[in-house]
Amino acid sequence: MQEKTMQSQNNTVNRQLTLATRPQGAPTSENFALIAGEIPSISAGQLLLRTVYLSLDPYMRGRMSDAKSYADPVAIGDAMVGGTVSRVHASNHADYNIGDWVLSFNGWQDYAVSDGEGLIKLDPSIMPPSYALGIMGMPGFTAYMGLLDIGQPKAGETVVVAAATGAVGSVVAQIAKIKGCHVVAIAGGAEKCAYALEKLGVDACIDHKAEDFAQQLADACPQGIDVYYENVGGKVLDAVLPLLNTGARVPVCGLISQYNATELPQGPDRLGQLMGSILVKRMTVKGFIIFDDYAHRYNEFAQAMVPWLQQDKIHYKEQIVDGLAAAPEAFIGLLEGKNFGKLVIRVGQDDLS
Repeated sequence: MQEKTMQSQNNTVNRQLTLATRPQGAPTSENFALIAGEIPSISAGQLLLRTVYLSLDPYMRGRMSDAKSYADPVAIGDAMVGGTVSRVHASNHADYNIGDWVLSFNGWQDYAVSDGEGLIKLDPSIMPPSYALGIMGMPGFTAYMGLLDIGQPKAGETVVVAAATGAVGSVVAQIAKIKGCHVVAIAGGAEKCAYALEKLGVDACIDHKAEDFAQQLADACPQGIDVYYENVGGKVLDAVLPLLNTGARVPVCGLISQYNATELPQGPDRLGQLMGSILVKRMTVKGFIIFDDYAHRYNEFAQAMVPWLQQDKIHYKEQIVDGLAAAPEAFIGLLEGKNFGKLVIRVGQDDLS
C-alpha cells in the first residue's frame, strides 16, 4: 500500500485504526495499528458512511481492556470504537441521500456500512456538524443529566466541578451558573483556570497541580460543597470529601485519574472514610451511563441546550486535530489531561470529490 493512501482519506481504501494489543497501564502507540483495506460495498436498504469527524473520549480506555464492564471490549484486531459525524457516500436507503450529514458510530475508520438504525440526521445550517460529538452529543448530554437529574443543584448552593475545562466539565460549570449556584472549578494549569474564570464564568478555579490544592479548595468553598460532579477521582476526591455537606449529591461521571492504574493507590485505605461520609452525611453518590439511563430524555436536553447556545449562555471550545493517524497520540494526551476542550479528530474533508 502506498504511503500516501495511508496518510489521507480517499476514495480507494478504508483506513482503520485497530487495537493491536491491550495496554498494561497507560496506552502507547504500539497498542494501535493503522491498516488499509477495501471500502465496503452496500446492499439493498444500506448506506455507506464516510467519516468526517471522530470523537475521542476517556471511556475508550475502558474498551481497550478486557475487564468486565458495562460494554463489551474492543476485540484485538478490530477498529477502535467511537462516535462519528459522517456524510452519506452512497445510499440504497430511501431515507438518506448522498451528501447527508449524520451522527453515527463508525469508530476509528474512514468508511462504515449502516442500515440506518441509530443514525441521526444533522442540519449544518443550525450549527457545525462536529458539535454533535460534543456540546450537542454525549458530553453535553452527560453534563446536563448528571448535574440536573442527580446533582439537583439549587440557587445559592456550592457546586464543584472536576476537569472543569473538559468536554463534560465545562458544560456542567456553565449550567450550574445558569441555575444560580456558586461554582468552583478544578482544572490543571494556569491557562485552563484563566479560561474557566473568563469564559465559563465560574466563581473560582483551583489548579489541582498546586502544592496547597486542598487548602485552596477549602478556602473557595466556605459554605462547604453541596454538589460535586466527579470526573477525576484520586487526590481531587480526597480534597473534596471532607468538604461535602450533609445531603450532598455526587454524580459520578468518570474517574480519569484511575483509568491507567495497574494497582491500588499508595497510602491508607480510603474506602472506610468514603463509606463513613456517605452514611453520616446522608450523601447521594450515583454513577450513570448516559445513553443507557437517559436516552429517552435527549429531546429535553436539546430543547434547553440549543437556546442556551444561541443566547451565548453556554460557551463551547473544540480542539480539532487533523488526520486519522494522529488519533492515538491525541488519545494518549487526552488521558494525560493535555487536551483543552472537546477533542475531535478531523478524519476527512467536508467534501471528498
